[in-house]
Amino acid sequence: MKQFLRNYLLAIQFFTRIPITGEVAQWVGYSPAMLRESAAHFPGVGWVVGALSAGVFAAGLWALPAQAASVWVAVVLSTVFSVLLTGAFHEDGLADTADGLGGGFTREKVLEIMKDSRIGTYGAIALILVIFCKVSLLVLLSQAQTSWALMGLFIAHVTSRFTPLFLIRTMEHVGNTEQSKSKPLAESISNKGVLVGAVWWIVAMILTSYLVPVVVLCAGAIGAMVAALWMAWRLNKRLQGFTGDGLGATQQLSEIGFYLGAVFALGFQ
Repeated sequence: MKQFLRNYLLAIQFFTRIPITGEVAQWVGYSPAMLRESAAHFPGVGWVVGALSAGVFAAGLWALPAQAASVWVAVVLSTVFSVLLTGAFHEDGLADTADGLGGGFTREKVLEIMKDSRIGTYGAIALILVIFCKVSLLVLLSQAQTSWALMGLFIAHVTSRFTPLFLIRTMEHVGNTEQSKSKPLAESISNKGVLVGAVWWIVAMILTSYLVPVVVLCAGAIGAMVAALWMAWRLNKRLQGFTGDGLGATQQLSEIGFYLGAVFALGFQ
């Protein structure tokens, strides 16, 4: 249990801007092996990001006047908060992946573009479209029922951090070892690690099911998995493996996939 908590706090430190410093950081420790093991706690990081973002969403709805536009403002504020909380970690991966896959015609060129810190046309367009999709789908879900949107926001963050584990488990890391900040983390994951991630996800799904219809949750999970499978197919076709940026893109698309699946399921309610 002590090692479990250490790995979890290391994942929080790596994937969010939540400060893990001082004596706590010394107790947690660090090693490349620990960083790899912390990959199992991606969905656990989603618990924190999703819960806090949903809290900002709820606070916005409570504080803003009872107007139709208030939902949009609350969702935008929640999205801004989540980006600040994670340091745009996954959005950066999405932009780099879009630039690489959109602008490169060979495997080597794609990887070269993805390592360039400058954002290009494909990356900018991808970020705009993804953020707009998140906001509009959450607003639509909120119009059906506010609690569904709040809990959907929470579980979408958890689910979208669970699906990348399958890419790590089944695909080869093809990023540059020396230059990739994600290499120690994203190199591999064991079956036990995937199981730990599954526990984080299953518990979240069970808790969410008390407020959100099961059909909506299942449709969202299917949407997230379809998005992850599509991303895995694209990465495997173009790169014959995955990169840390590719995992960030997978998280972003899986989050949208969850919202999209949940919204489609509203027609059955």
